[in-house]
Amino acid sequence: MEFNRQQELESGIESLGLACSSVQTNLLLKYLEMLERWNKAFNLTAIRDPLQMVRLHLLDSLAIHPYIQGVKNIIDVGTGPGLPGIPLAILNPHINFTLLDSNGKKTRFLFQAINDLALPNALEINQRVEVYQPDQQFDIVVSRAFSSLFDMLSQCDHLVSKKGCFLAMKGKKPDSELSMITKAYKVVDLSEVKVPQVDSERHLIKIIKTGGST
Repeated sequence: MEFNRQQELESGIESLGLACSSVQTNLLLKYLEMLERWNKAFNLTAIRDPLQMVRLHLLDSLAIHPYIQGVKNIIDVGTGPGLPGIPLAILNPHINFTLLDSNGKKTRFLFQAINDLALPNALEINQRVEVYQPDQQFDIVVSRAFSSLFDMLSQCDHLVSKKGCFLAMKGKKPDSELSMITKAYKVVDLSEVKVPQVDSERHLIKIIKTGGST
C-alpha cells in the first residue's frame, strides 16, 4: 500500500508538470501519514482511503501551484487539516503561508504537522475569519472551504491587499454564485483545473477588488 501511495503521488506530480524533489515528496507522504493517523482519533477528513487521499488532498492542492507564483504571503482560509496550504507550503518554501481555521482540533493537528515537517514558512491560526486581524494583508486569499463565493468575498475582504486576489477552489463551474458577485469585485480568470486520476470537475476562480461599490 505504501508503495502504491508513493507511486500515485509521483505519477500525479509528473502529470501536473511540477518540479518536486525527493525530499519534498517524502514530506508530502509524511504529512499524509500524519493526517491518516490523527484522522482515526479526531475525524479531520471524511476521505479515508489512502489513494483517494493522495488524489483528492495532495494532488488537488498541488494542481493550483502554477497560480500562486510570484507572491510572498498567502492565507488559506478554512484550511481544515491544511488543505491546500500544507502541500503548497512544502513545494513553495519561498512563500509564507498562514493557515486559518476556527476548529481547535484541526489547528492542533496543524501545529504538530508544521513542527514535525519543519515548515518555517507555515503558521497556523485558530480563529474565525471575520475576527482575524493580521499584521499585514495578503497577496492571495485561497480557500476551498467556503460554501459560496459571496461568503468568501464578504468574510475575507479585509485580508487581501489592494493588489492581491482571491483564489476560490471549486468543483463544477458555479454559475449561480458567479452571478451574485457585486461590482466591488471582478472575476479575472476562471480556469478548469485537471487533477490526475480525478474524474470530477475542478475549477479555480481568480477574483480581484475593483474599488467599486458593493
